[in-house]
This record gives sequence, C-alpha cells and structure tokens, in this order.
Amino acid sequence: METFLRGNNIKQIEMKLKVSKYQGAGNDFVILDNRDGLANLSREQIKLLCDRRFGVGADGLMYLNASNKYDFSMKYFNSDGNEGTMCGNGGRCLVAFAAHKGIKKYRFDAIDGEHIGKVYKYSPSVSDVEIRMIDVHGIKEHSPKSFYLNTGSPHLVIFVDNLKDYDVDNNGKLWRHHPVFPGGTNVNFVQGNWGKDSSGWSQSLEPGSSLELSVRTYELGVEAETFACGTGITASAIAYHRLLNKNYITRFGKEEFYPADIKTRVKAIGGDLEVNFRYLGNEKYSDIFLRRPATFVFECEINI
Repeated sequence: METFLRGNNIKQIEMKLKVSKYQGAGNDFVILDNRDGLANLSREQIKLLCDRRFGVGADGLMYLNASNKYDFSMKYFNSDGNEGTMCGNGGRCLVAFAAHKGIKKYRFDAIDGEHIGKVYKYSPSVSDVEIRMIDVHGIKEHSPKSFYLNTGSPHLVIFVDNLKDYDVDNNGKLWRHHPVFPGGTNVNFVQGNWGKDSSGWSQSLEPGSSLELSVRTYELGVEAETFACGTGITASAIAYHRLLNKNYITRFGKEEFYPADIKTRVKAIGGDLEVNFRYLGNEKYSDIFLRRPATFVFECEINI
C-alpha cells in the first residue's frame, strides 16, 4: 500500500528495510548490503532514508553490490536521491562495512573506476581505513588562488583567509551553480598553513614533506556544507601542493620538485584526515591515498 505525505511530498512505501549507518569525519552514510541485487530504491525512497527528520539521516546512500571482476562494487547516491559521482569518505565507510560483513579483500569499482581499500586497524566500531583514489591530472587554474580539478568528483578549490568565519553557505551556492561550471561543482574553501618567514613562502616541498590545511566544503547533491568531503579534501590537498609549487617556482626561480612523496594532514569540521600522494611533475599526481577512521554508528530496520 502506498501513501503520500502531502506536506513535504515524500512518497512512502510500506516495506521494511535493514540498513546500517556509518560516518567518516562526520560525513555520514546509509549503507545497504545489496549483493543479492534485490534493492531497487526509488529516488523518493533514497531521499526519505537520507532525510534527517523523516528518515535515518545522511549525506548519501550506498549499495554494497556484488561484482564478477572485483571483490565488490560501490554505487553511491546523493541525499537528493540522484546517483552521484565518487565519494571518498563513502568509499572508506563502505570498506569498513564490507569488513564487518566478513569480506577480507577490498578491491572494488565505483563510478570513477577501480579503488583499493586497506584496513589498518579493524574494530566492530571504529576502523582505520584507507582507500586509493584515482590519479589526477589536468588541473585548471581558475584564478591566482583557485583551482578546478576532478578527484572522482568535480571540485573547485578556493584559498581564503579566516576560514573559521567564512560565509561558506552563500559563497558555496554562488560557485555551485555558476554557469562557468556546466552541471555544477562541489566547492571547497581552504586555509593553508603557509609557513611564511622573512624569506617568503617557506613551506617545504621536499620529498617526504608534510603539508597542513583546513577545509570546509559545500557539496553538490547535498546542497549544503557537510562536515567533511573525501574527494574534496583530496582535491584541496592536491590544489594546495599545486599553489605552493607555483609560488615556489615564481619566488625562488627554481624548478619544481618531482617526483615527490607528499603527506598532507587535513582538518575538516568533523575531524582530521590524511591525504598522501606522489607528484610526478607536469601537474600529474598518482598513488593518492585517503585515510583515517571509518565509524559504525548503528544498524536498524526502517519502514519506508
């Protein structure tokens, strides 16, 4: 039997569904084990499950699907009910969910291609999870302090001062819907630990160096600021290296550092993450890994 809540236009279908909720740095997800291929939720049902008042509440929903080629497959939906592009923290949470389901290997495919997960520390509640992201190239300099790139999802990265008090909501909406980005983009506002001294930009780009930055993200598909965004944090770390590298060459007249292994510590609203990558030169990045805790929140049955 179908009913309609006319006040909010949410369509409810009378069925019971078993779901799990996970979060990575406050970026939260509803996850379904769909290895039997039976789940076929509508856009309205996904919106309902992600709704923070009428459903479970989440930034997105994922299926853990079976795969003939990989250990499993990831299918991701934004909280607006539409299928989304890659979600980095979602991928980490899906690896933790797979581990909790007894899966021992974590080579999986998503909409942007192949990923490999690793569980450094397993726990029924909080696991230390890393996934390999896709290689990145073709970074576009949008302005002297902003870059556009794709880390599995499209991201505009804008460097700002005083990130804590920055108007992420209004500025995020502005760039999210800007006509220069057909189809829309996620928007990241970033403040770096510039490492300035009397000689200027002194942040080290030597192999093995560690960068630090803080990120706030306005997410496409959520249409709001989220507590963290894995592909956005990855994009921000790479864009930060790109900006530092550009300034290093300009200010000191030296060649860029490559190949270089870069470690990045990133602060999001919901917690800290790590992005480690290898810079190959000529704006090409590989061996990109996103890591930190993936947390089981609860499991429940819900009527939808």
